[in-house]
Amino acid sequence: MPDPSCTTAETLLIEGPDAVAFAQSQFTVAVASIAPGEWQFGAWLDAQGRVRYLFHLARLAPERLLLLLRGGHADAMKNELSRFVFRAKLSMHADNSQSLATADALPLHQVHALDNVTRFGCDDHSLVLSSDANADTRWHSLQIAAGWPWLPDALLGTCLPPALSLHRLHAVSLDKGCYPGQEIVARLHYRGGNKRHLCRVGLSQPVASGTLLEIDGDGPSIQLLNATSTDRGTEAIALCHGELARADGPVTATHAGQKVTVERLQTWPA
Repeated sequence: MPDPSCTTAETLLIEGPDAVAFAQSQFTVAVASIAPGEWQFGAWLDAQGRVRYLFHLARLAPERLLLLLRGGHADAMKNELSRFVFRAKLSMHADNSQSLATADALPLHQVHALDNVTRFGCDDHSLVLSSDANADTRWHSLQIAAGWPWLPDALLGTCLPPALSLHRLHAVSLDKGCYPGQEIVARLHYRGGNKRHLCRVGLSQPVASGTLLEIDGDGPSIQLLNATSTDRGTEAIALCHGELARADGPVTATHAGQKVTVERLQTWPA
């Protein structure tokens, strides 16, 4: 079921004259192309091209960036990023004092920040960050249907961008210049080689986010990312190997000694 941490907003504020240039050199997204008042998906990769952190990156002002993490902890990311600041003129502030809540529709990629309340436009809903908001999880099912992954802590630093369908989310730039892991991203994009695909799956019973489901008969496993209850039953975003990402019928998996029926509902491109 939903990871309890998904109701807490883990944010990292980066601001100062060099904030955009620094983020441009570290993150996968073309930060300099994001206009104030807009957000884009982005990621920070390690040298092997694996996703350390996945986030919404909002440009609140010309020299002010706000990262809303989709998994992981902002204070840890701040400490890791600080090693690369050197002489850049910027400051970073990690915060986890706000909650996440669902609000009315707002155009995709718009961001509104007013009186300590920040709204990220997600098309058919908006995601609200506020210290006064009553946390809810209704946005979980909406974002699972949209194919927006949320990374459990155990999977930070293990997934390659194509497996998370980051090109589809416009979270990866191939022509903005160097950043950690960029050569791996380009190689996978132009030469292929990705073995796992992002899928939406239906489950016969509730299963926790981050669960690894073993397929009967020594088949490849299914790694759940974010899972939640919907009006259609339990659904999740999962990483599936090639044959499972194309499966037409349900498959049987095992978790903690119990059988779980898994049905592929949708597969997104790498």
